[in-house]
Amino acid sequence: MTTPDPSREPEPTKLAGTATTPYKDRVYRSPAGVVGGALVLAIVAWLGIDAVVVGEGRTPWLALATMLFLVPLVFAYTLRPAVFVNDDGLRVRNPLRLIVLPWGQVASLRSGFSNEVVDDSGTKYQLWALPVSVRARSKAARQDARAARAAARADARAGQGGSLRGGAAGAADLGAGAALAADGPRRAETDRAMDELRELHERRQGEPGTQGEVTVRWAYEIIAPAVAGAVLLGVLWGLG
Repeated sequence: MTTPDPSREPEPTKLAGTATTPYKDRVYRSPAGVVGGALVLAIVAWLGIDAVVVGEGRTPWLALATMLFLVPLVFAYTLRPAVFVNDDGLRVRNPLRLIVLPWGQVASLRSGFSNEVVDDSGTKYQLWALPVSVRARSKAARQDARAARAAARADARAGQGGSLRGGAAGAADLGAGAALAADGPRRAETDRAMDELRELHERRQGEPGTQGEVTVRWAYEIIAPAVAGAVLLGVLWGLG
């Protein structure tokens, strides 16, 4: 499940936004990814620091090299992913890249086995912060089916003049039917987020302030320490 986060975290490449935009600095993250990443990092730190403190021989060096290799990668694939949205476009922060896409350069936003944004050149960028959950989609579909059956029963009782005699069951059916009519079909969290992005894209893609170039920057602050840790591990294992 993914929810918007009103974070104001600074970024190296930032779309300007407009003074009146309701979407300025809106951020989408995966709460499950954040929680899971924090737990994994805590375990790695606990085991690694313990090995450094009480280990003997090459053990402390192996522990340091392992942490240098693992910590950036765990952070990159769990805590780092985010989608920053404003009226001018998207900033997609994936594990190893930061992609800035003005709305005028976005061709489509696709949902399948993963959520993706496609630019005008046909290049696809996966939205790591908006993972597709088949379980969440199935749950939403089951809730819709139950609400639809309840609404049908309520309509049948009303047609027979028995809605008042139905007691609590009839009132529940009426309530379910009213909720379905008011809210529409239920959607998984990430699907709702994609709907919001598509709606904003449709409104803003032709505006003068949403034109520009797609830019991609590699996250060398993640890549460099991970590569250094891998090299150090290889050297230590090679030395026997």
